Amino acid sequence: MRPPIQLVYLICFNIFLEKCICKSEHDQVLSITVFTQEHVDTVQNLTSHNETELWQPASPIYITTNSEVHLYIQSTSVEFVTELLRKHGITYRMLLENTPALIEMQTKNDSSDPRSGGVFYERYHSLEDIYYWINKTKQDHSDMVKVILIGSSSEKRPLYVLKLSGRRDEVKRAMWIDCGIHAREWIAPAFCMWFVNYALAFYNQNTEITEILNNMDVYILTVMNPDGYKYTWTTDRMWRKNRSSNKDSDCFGADLNRNFDANWCTKGASDNPCDPTYCGQFPESEPETQAVARFLRSHKDTVKLYLSIHSYSQMLLFPYSCSYDEIPNHNELFEIVKEASTKIRRYYRTNYKYGPGAKTIYLAPGGSDDWAYNFGIKYSFTFELQDRGRYGFLLPPSFIPQACNEALLATKIIALHVIKKLNEELP
Repeated sequence: MRPPIQLVYLICFNIFLEKCICKSEHDQVLSITVFTQEHVDTVQNLTSHNETELWQPASPIYITTNSEVHLYIQSTSVEFVTELLRKHGITYRMLLENTPALIEMQTKNDSSDPRSGGVFYERYHSLEDIYYWINKTKQDHSDMVKVILIGSSSEKRPLYVLKLSGRRDEVKRAMWIDCGIHAREWIAPAFCMWFVNYALAFYNQNTEITEILNNMDVYILTVMNPDGYKYTWTTDRMWRKNRSSNKDSDCFGADLNRNFDANWCTKGASDNPCDPTYCGQFPESEPETQAVARFLRSHKDTVKLYLSIHSYSQMLLFPYSCSYDEIPNHNELFEIVKEASTKIRRYYRTNYKYGPGAKTIYLAPGGSDDWAYNFGIKYSFTFELQDRGRYGFLLPPSFIPQACNEALLATKIIALHVIKKLNEELP
């Protein structure tokens, strides 16, 4: 007796499901919840798989019980990873199921012409286009913009700093902003560009940015890690470090935010060149780190405020990240970031955590903000921009305006506070 045709279709459909549907065609990002030490060990081992990339936290050593882990997985390993998680009873959910589509969304609308208006700043841009933009900005605003070459990268790409000044006499105060120290954090260079455009467009129109530029020069390093940033556009979108070669290792790069001389290479950094938080061969071993430190040393008497822009997780942080010690002006800096977080929530309905780096996230020695603070820049901050993990490092371009406006609001609040304090100290 022949089986009913419906049964034949059902059997064939089940075979199709088993063979096709269960196998992912795309790279994915999972949010994994670890509750026990066994879960921790399992997930830490997973992160060493060469087809996975840890998004959050920054290193496997930060994975602890009762924490959330964001893991990027290549399509060919999705089935293996999810099956292993189920086998060990580890809870997970899908954050992103088609990362190539998001990457395409981030790159397809790129335009190299700053004359294309405001839309230009609502897109991500390649390194070549950022260099073009730097030169065009200098040409179009020669009365307010200077370009300073502070050094070059491991692969000999230039490190350009834009100096913004109001139309006034010389002042002896300055603030520093660097973006893109970690290559995959594309929203960071987007903010540096956004800030420059806003400052130039609204000088003498917006009272806050006018006061800032009339009282301070602003030094802006749009891409601190040009080699890594270039690599994320051409080869590996998830790359974090720079691209220096490492002696006695086939692994490339050091984490520039573990390479400064602030409790260098202690707990929270790695001495393994293959790890994402590799601290380098010695403090300031990387030319990018050297260039920034050298520039700030040469401007020791003028730079009063240091800002480093990162993503993701929506946080406003201040020293220390390299230890749990409390800095002498902890209360003042805490109140500043509290005010900034409150106003971001009020105006944009976005929640930003705030506090000292080590206590708010985890220990991260060798960071630029801690080094700047120890060097004498007593107002030193790190911003972690949008989002909390839905898109992570693949934040769609449509999110750029709000993410940048949130950071801009925090920057204004901090800079105006510093100006007020410096004015109070004048004889």
